[in-house]
Amino acid sequence: MKKNDVVNLVEESRDELIQLTSRLLQIPSENPKGDTKEISDFIINYLKENEIDTTVYEPDHHRFNLVAKVGENSGPQLVYCGHSDTVPVGDITQWDFDPFSGEVKGGFLLGRGASDMKAGLAGLIFATVLLKRHNFPLKGGLTLAIVPDEETGGDFGVPWLLEKGHVKGDGCLIAEPSHALHPTIGQKGSCSFKLTVKGAPAHGSLAPFVGRNAIVDALNAIKEIQKVSELKPDIPKELKPLLQKSNDYLLERENPEMAGIFETVTCNVGTINGGTSSNVVADTCVVEIDCRVPFGIKRSTVMAFIKEKLDSLDITYTIEDLGVKSNANYTLAEDPVCEAVISNICEVTKKDAYGVLQWACSDARHFREYNIPVLQYGPAELSTIHGFNEKVQVEQVVDCAKVYLLAAIDFLSK
Repeated sequence: MKKNDVVNLVEESRDELIQLTSRLLQIPSENPKGDTKEISDFIINYLKENEIDTTVYEPDHHRFNLVAKVGENSGPQLVYCGHSDTVPVGDITQWDFDPFSGEVKGGFLLGRGASDMKAGLAGLIFATVLLKRHNFPLKGGLTLAIVPDEETGGDFGVPWLLEKGHVKGDGCLIAEPSHALHPTIGQKGSCSFKLTVKGAPAHGSLAPFVGRNAIVDALNAIKEIQKVSELKPDIPKELKPLLQKSNDYLLERENPEMAGIFETVTCNVGTINGGTSSNVVADTCVVEIDCRVPFGIKRSTVMAFIKEKLDSLDITYTIEDLGVKSNANYTLAEDPVCEAVISNICEVTKKDAYGVLQWACSDARHFREYNIPVLQYGPAELSTIHGFNEKVQVEQVVDCAKVYLLAAIDFLSK
């Protein structure tokens, strides 16, 4: 079947794809609380109706990993990966529409998870169904892996499946939101931690003569920690062309104010909590900080720098790791899975496409830890991700599904 025929196949079935996406949006799967039973049951039934069996793994109560396969067990193996959970809706009064409506309006699908990433997930599921429904002759196999807890770190999702050996492959496509022409093929590392500073309580009227204020010490500590942005990375030579493309992408298509973010250790003071009352010298202050680590610097180097700065202060403190811990990681643009996806983005959009780096991180790092090349490409209205009034363009949902199907056929036909 020619590429135009495959594209037309998706186009002819677009109503089914949009209905599938809308239905996923109508099912709440906020995380936390992290209950994915209802959305998992729906996906299992949809796949069963299309003669695809699903294996269910429940590593934690009501968090369901779904694994379905089509094609052959021999030959090249491709993984489609997506998460079924979303961030919480938040203050519902700030939404202009029902966040669980799944409504189509003005060319957009509306609802929590529309961009991150139920539209992309629907595209993966739909492409898998079309491969099965139309009996495409594949020389390899496709594994559809749907995980339940990416939004809270993913301990029971991708890393669990990989560790248990339930998912294997020669390449992976994750439908995380991206620019329509620029999938992400690499990402910065993550280094988040909780700093606890201890002081000595006293009556507030005696400060600073008596007692030791943990909040004041913590503020001094924060100033030193923020100096981590002064670290200069030693960018690997082979990464420099991709780094240049990524910087060009920021300047031309994203946000010029972010120029240099790929070469900088970013440092965000996320939360600070200390003291008990205004008339008591604070004896404890807890600060949560999120640093993102560029290529050319290891996470361990960042933590060593921070500890050295803190040790130079006359304070009492402890540090505890939080959340994601990873070094920067990437997949070569020349890898077969990247070429399959990017070439078909060009085919579908009739525009030039290329992979870029990501300033955040995701489940992609886990696949790379298991030597599985991976990239991320999904439909998105990027400005609405994790915010109120989340939405995604209908045409982009359809285009991504076309890319998913064409990329799978190319990758699994060699």
